[in-house]
Amino acid sequence: MRGKVLVFILAAVFLLAGGAMASEVAVEVNGAALAEPGIVEGGVTYVPLVPLLEALGGGNASWDAGTRTARADTGLFELTVPVGEPWVLADGYRFGMDQAAVLRGGRTYVPLRPAANLLGAQVVWNGWDAPVEVSAPPPVDCNEEDFYWLTRIISAESQGESLYGQLAVGSVVLRRMADPGFPDTIREVIFDTAGAVQFEPTANGTVYEDPTEQSVLAAKMVLAGTRTAGDSLFFFAPALSEGTWIRENRQYVTTIGCHMFFR
Repeated sequence: MRGKVLVFILAAVFLLAGGAMASEVAVEVNGAALAEPGIVEGGVTYVPLVPLLEALGGGNASWDAGTRTARADTGLFELTVPVGEPWVLADGYRFGMDQAAVLRGGRTYVPLRPAANLLGAQVVWNGWDAPVEVSAPPPVDCNEEDFYWLTRIISAESQGESLYGQLAVGSVVLRRMADPGFPDTIREVIFDTAGAVQFEPTANGTVYEDPTEQSVLAAKMVLAGTRTAGDSLFFFAPALSEGTWIRENRQYVTTIGCHMFFR
């Protein structure tokens, strides 16, 4: 009987701890140790939200116990993190996460890789014997004209898509700009006609329409470093185009909303 009681106690402790055994792991952000270590549960690295935000330039976090939701200023947008949901909100727009935020010791922990990506940083796992590396590149240098066109191409190509989908379109523009096979300014990438018109809205005129508020936010985020759709350089909407050349000559990466992305 005593053995059974011990088993029940251990099981209760296990559940209260969050359902999985956690191991601490050191995390570095831009070469400096995070104020508090992360934890690994079920193969996922989580970090406390506030130290991560502070390390990446944000802060001013608050907690709503009634809704189990954390809110914070990232320096670029207001971040809303509901515990237990596989998404967060950026200025009210939903951004899907691979895992949900969790409560540990009364604090909000977020899955490191998608949270860092949302905040414009990249993550490298170096094994248990070395810190997890989080690095945030400097913002992309962008003049007013380039920002104008970036907001409009994102809106024209992906109006009606999720924030994640709009970030993917913006990411393709920024990746092209950094690729030697494409022009090296945002405007020139968007209006590139090498081989053919590269972005249909420049031909049908929708690129000249006012952008949505979500598209403006997506443009700011990709310029700050947020990237989705892997290292894609091409995309098309199967409902509008067969994308024959892309299918035959480029490697498929992912599908987000109505677009298929290729590298």
